[in-house]
Amino acid sequence: GFLTRGERRRLEGLRSPHNQFWVPCVWFAALAAQARREGRVRDDSALKLLMEELNRFRGHCSLLFHYDWISVPLVYTQVVTIAVYTFFVTCLIGRQFLDPAQGYAGHELDLGVPVFTLLQFFFYVGWLKV
Repeated sequence: GFLTRGERRRLEGLRSPHNQFWVPCVWFAALAAQARREGRVRDDSALKLLMEELNRFRGHCSLLFHYDWISVPLVYTQVVTIAVYTFFVTCLIGRQFLDPAQGYAGHELDLGVPVFTLLQFFFYVGWLKV
């Protein structure tokens, strides 16, 4: 709904190995210059403000494109994998049941299923796989 059919055909007709977010920005700049020549933009300072906003918008689009273009390095995924598995190995040791043979005062054996630890495990490992 932002492009006319003709503009869409022209945009899809461009051959570029990269994203084409900049093409409508060029079209806007050309239309703004034409509007200044025709007097629809009253003075150069108004045109300057328009172009500054366009440049800011284009910079944000470029930043988004760079986030999409540059992938997360493999070492980050390896560090997260090691951290998740280390956390759950620590949970296996740290969340053990008390041994009633040791005779800890006021501590009885708890034979419940660690539901929240299981949920943590499924969620963390599931997110890790994603």
